[in-house]
Parts: sequence; C-alpha cells; structure tokens
Amino acid sequence: MQFIDQATIFASSGAGGHGSKSFRREKYIPRGGPDGGDGGRGGDVVVVCDQRSRSLLDFHFNRHYQADDGAPGADSRKTGRDGADLLLPVPAGTQVYDADTGELLGDVIEQDQRLVILSGGNGGWGNVHFATATRQAPDRANPGQPTKTRRLRLQLKLLADVALVGFPNVGKSSLIRAISASRAEVADYPFTTLVPNLGVVRHRGRTFTVADIPGLIEGAANGAGLGIRFLQHIERCKALCFLLVDGAEPEPLQALAILRAELAAYAPDLAERPAIYCLAKADTLGPDADALAAQLSRHLAAPVFAISPITGAGIAALLNHMADHFVPVIEPIVGEWSPLDP
Repeated sequence: MQFIDQATIFASSGAGGHGSKSFRREKYIPRGGPDGGDGGRGGDVVVVCDQRSRSLLDFHFNRHYQADDGAPGADSRKTGRDGADLLLPVPAGTQVYDADTGELLGDVIEQDQRLVILSGGNGGWGNVHFATATRQAPDRANPGQPTKTRRLRLQLKLLADVALVGFPNVGKSSLIRAISASRAEVADYPFTTLVPNLGVVRHRGRTFTVADIPGLIEGAANGAGLGIRFLQHIERCKALCFLLVDGAEPEPLQALAILRAELAAYAPDLAERPAIYCLAKADTLGPDADALAAQLSRHLAAPVFAISPITGAGIAALLNHMADHFVPVIEPIVGEWSPLDP
C-alpha cells in the first residue's frame, strides 16, 4: 500500500431541508389550516479515528466529499428525513487543519474518536409554525440552512512507542523486519526507505510499536532529503532508538551529534526524549563489536547494544530494554508469538 501522510480535500456539510407550505384539505374540513412540516437537518462532516488505516491514500485520489442534505418537510406536519453524516476515517495520529487559515481544528489519536468539522444545516420551519390568531392561513415556510464547505488539510504523524533514527543505510529496516511482521524494503544502498514503516512487536507478554523512520541527513530540519516530512513522524514517539555504524561516514559519535542537532532544530523537546543506542551491523565487526559498544557506552554514559538483525546478536537484549522501559506490563497471551522466544 502506498504511504501518503498529507492530503488536501474539500468537504461540505449537508443543507437543511426546506419547510413545507401545506394546508389540510380533507372532506368536511374546508378550512383545516396549515399543516406543513419542518425540513430535516443536513448531515455533519465528521473525522473518525480508524486504527486499521495506516495511510491517507484514499484522500489523495478522491478530494471532494459531501454529506447528505436533509429532506424537505411534508404535509400532515411530517418532518423531513435528516441527512446522513459524512464519516471520514483517518489513521490514528491525524491532525486536521483549515487549509485556508492554517487553524488546527483537531487531532484524532484514539480508536473511534470523532471530530465534527462542519455541522449540517438546520431544517426550515413549515408554515404550521407561523399561524396566529390574526393570520390563520400563513403562506410562509422557512428554507433550510445552506451547506457549508471547507478546504481541509490532513496531516498524519505516526504514533509509536519507539522510533528508529539514523543516517541512511544503517539497518533500520532490517531491524524492524527482524523484530516485527513488517515487510519493510531492505537493500544495500542509501534511501532504500522513503516512507515510514510501522511494526508491532510482541515480546514476553508485552506489545509495543516501533516506527522505522527514513534516514536523516545533515540539514534535515531545513528540508534536506525530505527531512521535515520524516521528522514529523518522530514527534509523538515516546523514545528514540539511535542506530550507529562503526566505520561509516560520519563516525558514530559524530553521527549522533548531527542527528541530535537536527532533532533539536526541528523541535527542541525531541532532543530530550529517552534514548536507546545501538551499534548496528555488528556482524561486520566480528569480535570487536562488543568492545566498540562498550567504548561508546563509556562516552555516552548509557548502555549501547551491539546488534545484528542478520545473526540475531543483541536483539533480545535490545527488546528487553525497550519493553522494560517504555511499555506497560500486560498479562501474557497464551500462544503469543515473539520473534525471539526461546
């Protein structure tokens, strides 16, 4: 499925139905008076959180949406049918903006959360409401309120427990494939991953989500390498997992300094998020991997995990750390699958 994280659409609420101008015309009741019913209410435009959705792809191809109009009133004081609401299902983490003013209209993050963007028009009154002692046959009814249209900008920011952050081609996609059922593309060249991938990890009775963020480069906060489009998906992650590679350019500590600077330039609080450090591609370092990880650990005053998705080295220790520090304890599920269960 193509991943789309931004879309601009036009949405219109339903118009209210017109009130009815009707009079009773029954046998033996020559002057039955007015009996026109009210018009029905127009449908609302409602954004609904649907966690089964992972992209704004549908809104990329279909840009115009219209809620149902209310039906007009009828005789015998019959009220017209209300128009059906227009429901726009979006992934969790979608922000809705007025595209013309830039105003944030709301943010949907929980399953079935509803955000009313436009209210439908009220139905018009029928002529039964306008009868008075001196005007017993009013030839008047109100029209329904007209439709309202708004240009909306939808912007998706992934919700995940842990975000994998690093330069291009450091093994983020290989890691997420190893620890979840994600089928992220893997290849030995930079910028293999051009869109974020989200994986669900189940490990020893705990479940959490990991986001594979496309590689960042120096200047990402200013838009280099589509950096801003990638950085927005890190904003809501609880923790950051930095993947560093020894022997690559830039070297691990220099790479970490650049990444932290780009995160701070985009949103200062990102640089303060809890961090996990990994020495990736440990299988290429041989017996030196653990010594290099220990050396980095002393510099950073934090644990550094030497990992290899190819051999599985260090993966169990990394997942234990993620689960213990960033995921609430839940009861184990009988028969639960974990890629690292013994």
